[in-house]
Amino acid sequence: MATPRTESFEAIVIGGGLVGAAIAWGLCRQGLATVLLDEGDIAYRASRGNFGLVWVQSKGLGAPWYQRWTRASAGEWPRLAADLAERTATDVGLQQPGGVHLCLSEPEFEARAERMAQMQREAGNTPYEYRMIRAPELRDMLPGLGADVVGASFTPYDGHANPLRLLHALHRAFTEAGGVYVPEAKVEEGAAAPHDFAVLAAGRRFAAPRLVLAAGLGNAELAPCFGLAAPVRPQRGQVLVTERAAEILPMPITTIRQTQEGSLMIGDSIEEVGFDLRQTPPVMQAIADRAVRSFPWIGDLSIVRAWSALRVMAPDGLPIYDQSARFPGAYTANCHSGVTLAGAHALLLAPMIAQGVLDPMLDPFTAGRFDVRAAS
Repeated sequence: MATPRTESFEAIVIGGGLVGAAIAWGLCRQGLATVLLDEGDIAYRASRGNFGLVWVQSKGLGAPWYQRWTRASAGEWPRLAADLAERTATDVGLQQPGGVHLCLSEPEFEARAERMAQMQREAGNTPYEYRMIRAPELRDMLPGLGADVVGASFTPYDGHANPLRLLHALHRAFTEAGGVYVPEAKVEEGAAAPHDFAVLAAGRRFAAPRLVLAAGLGNAELAPCFGLAAPVRPQRGQVLVTERAAEILPMPITTIRQTQEGSLMIGDSIEEVGFDLRQTPPVMQAIADRAVRSFPWIGDLSIVRAWSALRVMAPDGLPIYDQSARFPGAYTANCHSGVTLAGAHALLLAPMIAQGVLDPMLDPFTAGRFDVRAAS
């Protein structure tokens, strides 16, 4: 079989989900000729199961660098949404009114208060605003709050967006900016030298001086081919979706949000079950039970959809960002917060990759923190 001709670009991005699409579009914004290789629906695509939160308050306990990165991304989100709207006429549904985490017992409330206080201490000189709100005041903020709710934490940084519209807008903005999107493009072979990479996918050969691995759980297998390490594992989450309701929730909650269309998304299970994508009635029941305890009126709504998806989790739950020491120009980006971090990936990380140097603020995110050797 003849070797396909080489198609040359300035950057190759492997992975067409939210992480890869945001980075690819960000590289196009930097003026780089970029190809985006998307394995398609045979992949364990976290983007199709994303809950849609742009969430700050729960991120970075004991890891202030992650708190700062998350805050930076949330701060970039209005610019991201406005730019996508201007370029694609797509409303990605961004709302950032702040958000709350509900506590259904005094021990929960006390533990949450300590967590938030610790995050504020760890923020150092960077202001970290939060409030612990008791139920009487909270009922004025959230109509129909249940009697089991004793209070909540609130931060002004939180919000939510429509993850499917976001993915569509990123892909459209990328292609309209001249990016080349290749679907059903599972990487079959890869070759690496410093600032010189080639991959074979979909029967085509692509070459570029920059390569970004953003293939989610697929990065674990791909990374060693390019002198990188991506020790990521799957973590299952299940989501329930109700019928549409009148607009009721004025802000998102950690486990409940009202979509642009009016339906409620309910979720946030955390399950270590490997690559098992089955839905399980006991977990679905636990999700529904907490939602109804939080807002009894949810019990009157019909469940119309349910799904499970796999998060991309590092051993410590934090993102992994690296540039290969052996093959400079090869990068990896791994995280379980593709919506929250979309602003950072498109508008902060992509310019670093275009310039060839990751900012020192990303040093704590390297895979070296796990004492994992990249392939040599």
